Amino acid sequence: MGTIEINNNQLLIASHIITYGTAATEALTEQMRDEIETMWNEPNGTVFIKNTAYGVRFKITAGFAPAIDPVEILSNDNPLNNYFRIEEYVKGNISFVDGLGCNTGYFKLENLYKGSTTAAHEYGHTLGLEHPSDLDYRGKGVPGIMYPRGTLVDPEYQYEPDKPAGAKGGALHPMYRKVRKEDIGLLKIEHLDFKNAVAVLGDFSSVWHPEHQQPASSQ
Repeated sequence: MGTIEINNNQLLIASHIITYGTAATEALTEQMRDEIETMWNEPNGTVFIKNTAYGVRFKITAGFAPAIDPVEILSNDNPLNNYFRIEEYVKGNISFVDGLGCNTGYFKLENLYKGSTTAAHEYGHTLGLEHPSDLDYRGKGVPGIMYPRGTLVDPEYQYEPDKPAGAKGGALHPMYRKVRKEDIGLLKIEHLDFKNAVAVLGDFSSVWHPEHQQPASSQ
């Protein structure tokens, strides 16, 4: 979730990432912030609004809030704020956000290694983007940021290039995903309702996540 401001011939998309949880750290929060901002700015997207071309730029800020009060998340009315819990253990064993166009989620620490693209991918969900319906991307080159794990890709983008497509190791390694101009287009910014040159992208999910507990047998 974030705000979009028209500033001369530029559309500035701003979001503030706030992390909490026992595995969250200031350094990890900054790494996530940098990944999101860098990857979403890479394609130098352009959007046409009423036949005028606007360059799209992302400005991501972040804060580490280990002692955050759940009430802050539940009552937040600032569209800039996105709240993510980070833990070593996550039910389902995968990072997630609370729907398309949301501002909360729960991330698995193991998914957030440097270059993983997980933060940038989940950020796309908060802006309203879903996984593509066709998960066979073979023959099409570098996969876009919203393709999930399990997508079939050319061998050089697999976990293990020598594995057959679909076999263990023979699917998308998320570190090869890139934000493309097409992903910027899918945000459908031109259809948003701008008031005083500002619009909101996404909506409030406002979910505070308690820490997931591992089953006693696996602890």
